Amino acid sequence: MSNKHRVVVTGMGVISPFGAGTDTLWNAVKEGKSAIGNITLFDASQTDAKIAAEVKDFDPGLYMNKKDARRYDRFLQFSVAATKLCMDDSGVQVTDENRFDIGVAIGSGIGGMMIFEKTHEVLMNQGPSKVSPFFIPMMLANMPAGMAAMNYGLMGPNYCVVTACATAGHNIGLAFQSIREGKVKMMLAGGTEASITPLSIAGFCSMKAVSTRNDEPQKASRPFDKDRDGFVMGEGSVVMMLESLESAQERGAKIYAEIIGFGMSADAHHFTQPHPEGLGAAHAMKMALKDAEIEPEKINYINAHGTSTPIGDIAETRAIKKVFGEHAKNLVVSSTKSSVGHLLGAAGAIESAACILACRDDIIPPTINLENQDPECDLDYCPNVARHTKVEYAMNNSFGFGGQNSVLCFKKYI
Repeated sequence: MSNKHRVVVTGMGVISPFGAGTDTLWNAVKEGKSAIGNITLFDASQTDAKIAAEVKDFDPGLYMNKKDARRYDRFLQFSVAATKLCMDDSGVQVTDENRFDIGVAIGSGIGGMMIFEKTHEVLMNQGPSKVSPFFIPMMLANMPAGMAAMNYGLMGPNYCVVTACATAGHNIGLAFQSIREGKVKMMLAGGTEASITPLSIAGFCSMKAVSTRNDEPQKASRPFDKDRDGFVMGEGSVVMMLESLESAQERGAKIYAEIIGFGMSADAHHFTQPHPEGLGAAHAMKMALKDAEIEPEKINYINAHGTSTPIGDIAETRAIKKVFGEHAKNLVVSSTKSSVGHLLGAAGAIESAACILACRDDIIPPTINLENQDPECDLDYCPNVARHTKVEYAMNNSFGFGGQNSVLCFKKYI
């Protein structure tokens, strides 16, 4: 381990369904609030699911000029805003001397869905000559990473891994590896998503993947509850500054927590359903623990993938028990998707933020709406009320369609 660089988190920028800012998100999830309500971004009267966790009252003009804002898809507006908040929070000053030492890994599971749908309408109604020249670049999933580099002159590694709901986890994990191996000193890493659109909602409804508890939006996302009926889509972006400990100490940066391990795997099972026994998920958790060089018993808290789907929650529970054995009964698991919904490609970033803040503050955010626990989900899911308890080590699980799994381990920085 001595030849590896320790990696810490020195900045975070959050645009969540609760609003802008890390404290806004953290205070809301700790208090067990729900950001889920009726869809207002489009007329959802004809869809089976009429609810989502939208980012309300978002003003892109606070983070970029109005001309750029008009060109950008919503998912890119979110990432530009989250990146600015992260850069401001980190205190990093980009210079000609360090710009090659700062990279970017920001992903999106779906990309510019809004601009895609709107541009198709233009094509059908007005013809090909009216299609915007910005359509192609602004719908691409890699554009948030590219735009972050352009806005701040960052000339280190720049990429976007796309693995559906595991996207942000993979981007954070690979960024962590780059710093640990000494290839770069800092990386902006995270995810962004804005897919609350007619086509996206219709597609997920056709799959029977989303909740249709339209009469009780704030109770619709209920991971590990016997009455769960699917996930609730959310939107937003979280970007964090990962940095070598030496670099952070040299510039006197504040440190939120340390990243110590990353694991990934494939289910090799089905294009949407997880392996029913959680074999791939379990392997990714084992690989993250091995990478972190810690025993399973060290983990105090797992922020679960916990989507509130009938199959997924059971499979993840089985995976946790495979990895942790008897210790599974002692650790605490929760799903913040119960509060903010499922941010798809940004889920791993917002949930990693919850792990980082749990380590910093020794507070585990609750799984809200857990009123009638599924007998097959038989772990401690921190139901409904936050728990004040020591959190030295935390784990975040992210599992994507296609059976692509990413797991991150975090440690309290002392």
